[in-house]
Amino acid sequence: MPPLLTSSSVPALPLAAWSRYRLRVAASNAASAPDGAGATARCTSTGGFPSFLPGAVERIRDGAAIRLAKRIERVPVQTSFSGSAISSSCVRPLKQQQDGDPVVLLHGFDSSVLEWRYTYPLLEEAGLEAWAVDILGWGFSDLETRPPCDVASKREHFYQFWKSYIKRPMVLVGPSLGAAVAIDFSVNYPEAVSKLIFIGASVYSEGPKDMTRMPKFVSYAGVFILKSLPLRFLATRLAFKKTPNEFFDWVQIGRLHCLLPWWEDATVDFMIRGGYNVINQIKQVKHKCLILWGEDDGIISSKLAYRLHQELPDAILRQVRQCGHIPHVEKPREAAKHVLEFLARNTSDKSDQSPSEPSDKSDQSPSEPSVVVNR
Repeated sequence: MPPLLTSSSVPALPLAAWSRYRLRVAASNAASAPDGAGATARCTSTGGFPSFLPGAVERIRDGAAIRLAKRIERVPVQTSFSGSAISSSCVRPLKQQQDGDPVVLLHGFDSSVLEWRYTYPLLEEAGLEAWAVDILGWGFSDLETRPPCDVASKREHFYQFWKSYIKRPMVLVGPSLGAAVAIDFSVNYPEAVSKLIFIGASVYSEGPKDMTRMPKFVSYAGVFILKSLPLRFLATRLAFKKTPNEFFDWVQIGRLHCLLPWWEDATVDFMIRGGYNVINQIKQVKHKCLILWGEDDGIISSKLAYRLHQELPDAILRQVRQCGHIPHVEKPREAAKHVLEFLARNTSDKSDQSPSEPSDKSDQSPSEPSVVVNR
């Protein structure tokens, strides 16, 4: 989620569009009470959705989001910090393969597996074993017992998920803050990862300061704003190069998980404990990495893409033209293409360069990074 914005930073919408937006918001709020939020597995509602999803899912019109939402399930994950197994939300592959590394898709800050609604099917069609996993504290897991959702808990939860269900080295994909999750995880559990893919990586933030001594009502006030429709509206607009026709639907998809009753508590718990700070872990990453970046990212400067490329020991950089912060939503076919090409690489070279391009990054000036930019 990007920083707070002012209304002047977003182009004005016609009055008629605002009216349609307000009507759809009212309808969604009327249907926002969770249906059987504590349920597990994939008991379905009348619309074919898992019964643990908020009722507002019935208002979504995006076909790809509907199809992926119907595949979300909860699986038990046992951790050391919870007395009982956590029913954890994910989308599992239709068939697990024996050859080829599984591709595991994380999501960004305060998001869910629905972030992958367009790219996930493309990866499956290409024959990959693709998983989409909700990070503890976000998404649609059952957190009725209010387990801790700090960085260490998120890491352990994901490791136990991997150990129980994936069970072999994976290609770990982290967009936005999910890149920080992936870096933290791969440094602590390198045996669980074969390659890394970062998309619009948010890895240079030091996270919020320790807020444990701050009155909790202040944190909850901030979370209330984070959940609010005006902020979600502005954040969604900033995330994309062009405003999509499905814009209002995308806002609802992006905040659907916020309608679960434990969302506020889980988010406050994460924020008051300091969040992610992986700046010192970046150079410890030993895996081959792909850095994918929207050329017109309005949330994280592309300069940080070049910095990340320089600091990672073994990485290549690809950019997507006419694209904002979330290529796997805005340009899913291009995002999938880059992922597939990266996975097909059999060379250990630092980057794919033509003979005219230097092969050693030390020969490059900061203004001329040794990257291949696909346009």
